[in-house]
Amino acid sequence: MYEVRDDEPKYAILKDAGNPCENRYGQKIELTDESSELRCKSLNINGDTDIGINPNRYKQHGFYFNADNCIGCHACESACSEKNDVPAHIAFRSVGFVEGGTYPDYQRINISMACNHCDDPVCLTGCPTRAYTKFAEYGAVLQDPDICFGCGYCTWVCPYNAPQLDPVKGEVSKCNMCVDRLEVNLKPACVAACLGNALDFGVIENIPENRIQAKTDIPGFPDPEITHPNIRFQQTRTTHREMTRTDAIPLKYHRDDAEGKFKPVVDEKLGKERHWNLKKLLTSHESAHVIFTVCTQASVGAFFMLVLGDWLGLDAIATLKQSNAYLPLLFLLSAVSTLGLFKLNMHLGKPHRFYRGFNNLRLSPVSREIAGVSLFYTGLLGYAALTTFDNSVLSLIANGFALLGLIGGLFGLYYMYKLYRIPARPFWNHWQTGTAFFGTVLSFGALLIVAACAAFLPLSSITSSALIPVLAAIMLLGLIVEAVGHIVHARDMKGAEHEGAASYYEQVTEYGKSYLLRNGLLAANIMLAATMIFTGLSGVTGYAIGILFLTSMLTAAVLSRSLFFVLVIPTTMPGAFFWKNKGFVEHARATGLAEAPQHGVAYERHHPFKVNELMKTINENSIKDMFKHIKWIFGK
Repeated sequence: MYEVRDDEPKYAILKDAGNPCENRYGQKIELTDESSELRCKSLNINGDTDIGINPNRYKQHGFYFNADNCIGCHACESACSEKNDVPAHIAFRSVGFVEGGTYPDYQRINISMACNHCDDPVCLTGCPTRAYTKFAEYGAVLQDPDICFGCGYCTWVCPYNAPQLDPVKGEVSKCNMCVDRLEVNLKPACVAACLGNALDFGVIENIPENRIQAKTDIPGFPDPEITHPNIRFQQTRTTHREMTRTDAIPLKYHRDDAEGKFKPVVDEKLGKERHWNLKKLLTSHESAHVIFTVCTQASVGAFFMLVLGDWLGLDAIATLKQSNAYLPLLFLLSAVSTLGLFKLNMHLGKPHRFYRGFNNLRLSPVSREIAGVSLFYTGLLGYAALTTFDNSVLSLIANGFALLGLIGGLFGLYYMYKLYRIPARPFWNHWQTGTAFFGTVLSFGALLIVAACAAFLPLSSITSSALIPVLAAIMLLGLIVEAVGHIVHARDMKGAEHEGAASYYEQVTEYGKSYLLRNGLLAANIMLAATMIFTGLSGVTGYAIGILFLTSMLTAAVLSRSLFFVLVIPTTMPGAFFWKNKGFVEHARATGLAEAPQHGVAYERHHPFKVNELMKTINENSIKDMFKHIKWIFGK
């Protein structure tokens, strides 16, 4: 147990107040029945099997933050980091602020934020490795870094930036509510260290002494309906109508008098000039996801066209199947799909723990996407290996693999779409994500088949001349679907009252020239695809047009998908000028300031993970663990 000092100050001791039965969201505050077996279990803190002495051990606890009292001293950050031995480049609790007005009528509101141990923790349902657990003890949402394999999905779905992905260790960790202190009736370290009595803690809905408010939001705080966070605010001072962020996010908060709340609106701090920013666009942390999504969607689309065309008896596909191009085409699909899976796996903080991605099939869209894509990949490889044999038994088995691939492809694509419908990332949380993905399935699936035909068959052959116009029509449909989605998405984001509007603003300014290039290439591709429907491809001119079209399609896809990832602005809490500021992080890494740990910035040293380092890690640590894990999965 945590050791309690003899001279522990009174303000650090939890108070046993009267408790309501439900919180304001209708959730029970008592988390277990009195007869529950959970009441007899220890948290085994530091190997201690005793049960804590806290009389409210099985009630939902939460933080209380008084913005009127916070002076921005960062003592809470320091206390948290010291107690949990947190490295300098991450923080479980951080203090950001918004400001409004001008001298002498200037106002600043500090916001101290950690994990809010929500009633509906989206980190728990999103994590594919089941590294998260919501405990009956105190309602704490705890995370085990040893289980985590560093995909970072929890950092996407959390609206409060609570899970912290360590770019050095390649794993996530977060606030643990100081449950070891709660067990001995002490408040968390951050609360005990607060100089201005801005932070408090206790059973949720029990307002601390000398507080007159317990609101669920404050300027800069995301919509509490996303997760029902266990934090309550007081802010009695009158604020200006507009409060701005000092970090690089182009947002400010405008007070809506009708609702009495602050809503995010665009702050045009970047001006209106258009820029390329190609280096930043094409070398983002999520570049691996660009490759994975495009490669997977393209190979799934082509596989569907080949298999369904064969089963439906389409003459062009039947002729293609008998040609010299069919087997190379299947191996091309396998290579493209392998590239996507390889890039995705190497993007993980701990790629040798990839098998843990199947842990949370019951809840996580990431686990379901991984399962679906894995089934598709198995079906594709099996079909490619067996389909060319002239044997009825092998042909039947090949069709079984094909069916497996079709089912896995549908399942994987659906959850690939679902995992991006994240309320905490409004730019993604739009049906346009689906049209972009489906458009790529059609256009790039058909493009792969056309490329194989052009590479292994004469353009004048019966197969090529019959198939290319049909595939061009499919490509045209996919491109139109994608274009319509982009048009509607831009319209909706431009007029939105959330972070998506700021994403649109960055799209037309910071990446404005790249955005226009993408749009121009998309329009050109539509015209080229429409032309090929009527003219096909023939002769030297046909090859030249085909190469031009292929180059244009690839360039547009890379730009479009890179914009998709780099533009998203999450509903995270405001940062400070240096700390939790994306702009400063980029500056520190570019200028070398990140070498000094006191700046709180670290390079992503674990990425890219070198293959020889991966193999060494697997040989030393992972073989036995992997087989034990597979046995555990099937045992479940």
